[in-house]
Amino acid sequence: MPGTTYFVQECPTCGRRLEVRVEYLGKKIACRHCGARFEAFDASSGECLPSNSSLALLARAKTLIDTAAGSKS
Repeated sequence: MPGTTYFVQECPTCGRRLEVRVEYLGKKIACRHCGARFEAFDASSGECLPSNSSLALLARAKTLIDTAAGSKS
């Protein structure tokens, strides 16, 4: 479809890179490879991850681990 704009998002379940149409931003989508359902967002836009996404949980866990590791030094 000419004029359609896409962004690349990694599937939080299988890790495959998916081309997602911009009109799906903020909506639930399904990975074509593993069938996992998640919210479409463009990480390069600088916006926060969806609060209920597994990527947001992983990012928060990494922050907590990094903070804990820094306080032990």
